[in-house]
Amino acid sequence: MTQYAKITRDGLWDNNPGLVQLLGLCPLLAVTGTVVNGLGLGIATTLTLITSNVTVSLIRNVVPNEIRLPVFVLIIASFVTIIEMMLKAFYYDLYLALGIFIPLIVTNCSIIGRAEAFASKQPMDKAFMDGLMMGIGFTIALATLGGMRELLGYGTLFSQAELMFGQAWMTITVFDNYHSFLLAVLPPGAFFGLGLLIAFKNALKKS
Repeated sequence: MTQYAKITRDGLWDNNPGLVQLLGLCPLLAVTGTVVNGLGLGIATTLTLITSNVTVSLIRNVVPNEIRLPVFVLIIASFVTIIEMMLKAFYYDLYLALGIFIPLIVTNCSIIGRAEAFASKQPMDKAFMDGLMMGIGFTIALATLGGMRELLGYGTLFSQAELMFGQAWMTITVFDNYHSFLLAVLPPGAFFGLGLLIAFKNALKKS
């Protein structure tokens, strides 16, 4: 297996941040009430992973070991601030829906973990690939959990699609006259949903 194939497999499956490393669980559980919310936060996290990984890789040989972690956090916080400002400018309603969890990307352990464990030791191309694959893997986990909860809770998929895509018609009503399964959209439903996803992934891996 080539190094790029291994990086891809790690990010999407073997070392998925949300389903294997179990990092970033606060936004994973709190934001995933709908597919759109999960996609929005996942894309923001992916952009942060890519930009911070590439920057850390570029400066890895000039930053002293004694201050590398504060420098990494400063880099991550800078990119999160830029992404937050872009959301405010172009996707304000989505920004309001995601709320405090956009700035909290700075504290996501998976991002500082990839910067320290991978990007600080690898060339730029591999750091970029790692950030991209880890971000996509995390986004898939967010969107899948959001889809499960939205389907059970509201009987729809891509509710409020206009927040991200500008097209309300993209909302899919799966169950007409659906009586909400309230547990699915409450915090306990997020825990149950994540547990089911992890169990399903482990069962697939064993089979």
